[in-house]
Amino acid sequence: MAEEKYTDAIALLKADHRKVEALFEKFEKARGDSQRQLLATQIVNELKIHTIIEEEIFYPALRGRIEEDTLDEAYVEHDGAKVLVNDIAAATPSADFYDAKVTVLSEEIKHHVGEEERPSEGMFAQARRAGVDLVALRDQMLARKQELMKQAEAGGLPPAKPSAVKLVTA
Repeated sequence: MAEEKYTDAIALLKADHRKVEALFEKFEKARGDSQRQLLATQIVNELKIHTIIEEEIFYPALRGRIEEDTLDEAYVEHDGAKVLVNDIAAATPSADFYDAKVTVLSEEIKHHVGEEERPSEGMFAQARRAGVDLVALRDQMLARKQELMKQAEAGGLPPAKPSAVKLVTA
């Protein structure tokens, strides 16, 4: 059964982190617009799915059980990434700032992952100390992830929606 692949919710999320990191590395080395477009699409879809399962299932399960600032910052970091995800999804590699957007997104994700995975005070460490049922969360998150992957394959995911940041134009 697929659930057995990950010991708990944190193992699932860490596997997602490693997959996206590898995709960013491939993007950096890729030559040719079609290869870069394919990799960018994979990155965008992986990040959309990951943020959805975190925001719908993982983060709400932690609310009130870990430091509020940690969760609030995670939502805001997600929203910053969502802006770039949507820009990248709507563009092609020949667009102005395309590579810069992918690079900045990669940097934002590295920062966010570092905060989640930081030993002792990171979100994952706090979740373990709080006694959250990480196995039950894994099962819920994996089921939702599989639904979203099917949706992505069938026609695509909708644009990412910021939840903490209000987009205001000058």
